[in-house]
Formats: sequence, structure tokens, C-alpha cells
Amino acid sequence: MARPLAGIGIGLRRPFAKALLASERRVDFLEITPENWVCFGGKRRRLLAECLERWPAISHSVSLNIGGLDPLDGELLDRTAALCEELDAPFFSDHLCYSSVRGQPVHDLLPLPFTTEAIEHVAARVKECERRVGRPLVLENATFYSHMPGAEMDEAEFLRRTLTAADCGLLLDVNNVYVNSQNHGFDPRAFIDRMPLSRVWQMHLAGHTRVDDTIIDTHIGPIIEPVWDLYRYTLRRAGRLIPTLIEWDQDIPSFAAVVDEVDRARVAAAEALAPEAK
Repeated sequence: MARPLAGIGIGLRRPFAKALLASERRVDFLEITPENWVCFGGKRRRLLAECLERWPAISHSVSLNIGGLDPLDGELLDRTAALCEELDAPFFSDHLCYSSVRGQPVHDLLPLPFTTEAIEHVAARVKECERRVGRPLVLENATFYSHMPGAEMDEAEFLRRTLTAADCGLLLDVNNVYVNSQNHGFDPRAFIDRMPLSRVWQMHLAGHTRVDDTIIDTHIGPIIEPVWDLYRYTLRRAGRLIPTLIEWDQDIPSFAAVVDEVDRARVAAAEALAPEAK
């Protein structure tokens, strides 16, 4: 049986990995980006091995290109399969987007057209990935800054229908919901209301950066209060503590500052799930 995921975790980042190993502060699990760890040996691989001795971990990739037209990356899938076996992970995850064109990475997570054809395409590729890795694939809602032409539905409906067609779980990034709501003018709570929360296997929280009238999903913290509010709202609607991860990927501060956000998440979750909050 796969090792279960629970509590509040952090993405494993090299700048604070040694501090993490030396700390006694509570972190419940780690999220590993395989592109940044398993393709390397030497000190980096030994550092990863030390961390995996102490914490449960999950694989979260950024270049699976689940919505793209290129063939799926067999080497990445094989490495992910090996990592998931090492982690005894219950699932692996990536983003509902495309990230390469004609074999060349675009170094971004680009939006798909919100169409039935795209849903069918993604669903078939999800099944192929799951077959190769031997674990369920969980899709994350991504940020986007413009709509692809030809949309037949809005983002929430596209996400719901994709999850149903692929029969897969959702990694619900609350910050991404907030960022898209501000950039595209919709109610983030109404978006959460439309999500199949029973399919949510994990959640992400992160910071972002405002540039003029646009919010950019930079994963620079700390997390702002409206995102914490949306996180509390989501947990109240779900009625359970969904495993939650703190992402901080740029301008990474001290390890203590990152774990301060973990502690804030614990407090927010307790507030949301307290009997008087329901």
C-alpha cells in the first residue's frame, strides 16, 4: 500500500535543504520536482536520499506537457515511475497545460483551449501516463494570462469536465484560482463552489507578484491574506484537511521564513475546520 500523504508540507528546494535536515520544526511531507532532482547524481542525489529517509514525499513535475501535441516524454515518465516507487507515493502530479512545442520546451505553463477536443486529448494522455508510471496522475489548475481562441466553456467547466473524462484527481492550487480570478474578473469563491472537492487530493498555496494591473504567479511569498481567506473557505467547503503544500520558488528566503508559512497554514486550517466555523 502506498505511503499516505497528510498535513502541511513544503516543496524541497536546494537553497534550504540542508537547513531542513538540521531543523526540528515540523514539516509533514515534501514535494519533489523530479526534473530538479532525479536527473542528477552526486551531492544532490545524496541530499535527496537523506530527506526521503525522514519525510513522506510526492512527485510534482512541471514539464509533462499533458495537453501538448508532442509525444509524451518517455524518459521523464520512466524517471517519475522510479521516483514514485522509491517514495512509495500514492500519486504523481503535473499541470493541466502544455509546456513544449515541436519538441522544444517553452519554459512556461501555457493554457489549453477550453474545448471538448482538448478534454478528450488530455484524458487519453492521462491514461497513458498512468500506465507508464503505475500510479494515478493528479492534475493541477494552472494560471494563464490570455485565453486560447475557440473556447466552448469557461475554465471551471473545462477543469470539471477534464477530471471526469480522465477520471483523475485534482491538485487545487488556491493561489492560482485567486490569480486567475483577479486577472480575468471572476469570483474565486464561486469557482471553488464549482470544483468537485471530493476529487481534490492535494492543495498548493503560494505568493505572487503584482505588475501594474496584472498578477504574475511567481511563487514569491509570503502568501497574502485574500489567499489565506480562500484557503479557509475551501477547507470549510471540503470539510477536511486536504494535504497542503507551501510553494516558494523565487527570492527564496531563510528556511525559517518558509516554515513560518507552514505554521500559518496549520492555524488557518484549524480555524477553517473548527466546529464553530461551520
